[in-house]
Amino acid sequence: MKLISWNVNGLRACLNKGFSEFFESQQADIFSIQETKMQPGQAEIAFPGYQVYWNSAQKKGYSGTAVFSRREPVQVRCGIGRDEFDGEGRVLTLEFPDFALVNVYSPNAQRDLARIEFRVAFEDALRAYLLDLDARLPVIVCGDMNVARFPIDLKNPKPNEGNAGYSEPERAKMEELLQSGFTDTFRMLYPDKEGAYTWWSYLYQARSRNIGWRIDYFLASQRLQSRIRDSLIFADIPGSDHCPVGLLLDEN
Repeated sequence: MKLISWNVNGLRACLNKGFSEFFESQQADIFSIQETKMQPGQAEIAFPGYQVYWNSAQKKGYSGTAVFSRREPVQVRCGIGRDEFDGEGRVLTLEFPDFALVNVYSPNAQRDLARIEFRVAFEDALRAYLLDLDARLPVIVCGDMNVARFPIDLKNPKPNEGNAGYSEPERAKMEELLQSGFTDTFRMLYPDKEGAYTWWSYLYQARSRNIGWRIDYFLASQRLQSRIRDSLIFADIPGSDHCPVGLLLDEN
């Protein structure tokens, strides 16, 4: 089974920057996107063999998630059941008979950590939601989680200590989630791989110089570890300030 996840930083814009070509080349079973920045119907988007499911933000042109799936889910759920978070379209869950796919776009803590309280509260609520789901089904979590775990996960860790995406509260919440029963699939397979980033600033030629951060993930319930074949980073795919990431999983 092949899963892809990509923060497209505006799907309508990304459609003009190679999204369709990459989508069709991958032939993924499930393709999740974050930061759609659109409502359903604002663009003609259809791929043969796929159904698309949306969770758009109430605010137009902001946030949002979507999933294209070849497999028909048993249930689709928008949000995590918390009104203070669900209006931003940040979580979309597809339940299948043998696993649940949770597409996540975590809030940015913003400059000077202006939104850190909201971010931490979101992480606590998300963890509770995932653990409740994990009690029923193995869970795969994908998306832009807006945090680099370790110094190896960003080019310049020292100058960024305490900044959004690399602050102690955000990193602690990610580790709390992982310790509660989830695996960072990329670091499980590639614990020492350097220069493996998924986001680059548009400034200072950061991408061409590979001055980046690894903030896009595939996490999985620990009981799925034996089925994980590979965890991928498509660093050479343009179209957004993020690149796609992927997960190859053996079938049951």
